[in-house]
Amino acid sequence: MPQRIGKGSQKRARFERLAEEVRRFVFANPGCSAQAIVANLNHDKKLRNHGLTPRKVGFFITRHLRSSLTWWQDHRAGRRVYGPSADES
Repeated sequence: MPQRIGKGSQKRARFERLAEEVRRFVFANPGCSAQAIVANLNHDKKLRNHGLTPRKVGFFITRHLRSSLTWWQDHRAGRRVYGPSADES
């Protein structure tokens, strides 16, 4: 068998693109909801197989984008909204 170079590189590239698209959308629309982020990925960016649902967005941001994005509770709507963290803006 030939030796593979860059094992897992496509998966990493997909992850980096997804993270960058989420980061770009939240920086452009501070105070957006998880549903708005997923809608942007599905309809505007045509990332059909990204695997994020509105429920998973919160986990994704807190796990992978914690240094650049933050969330707070919108008490009127009763949901989390996302924006750039204080040290990034």
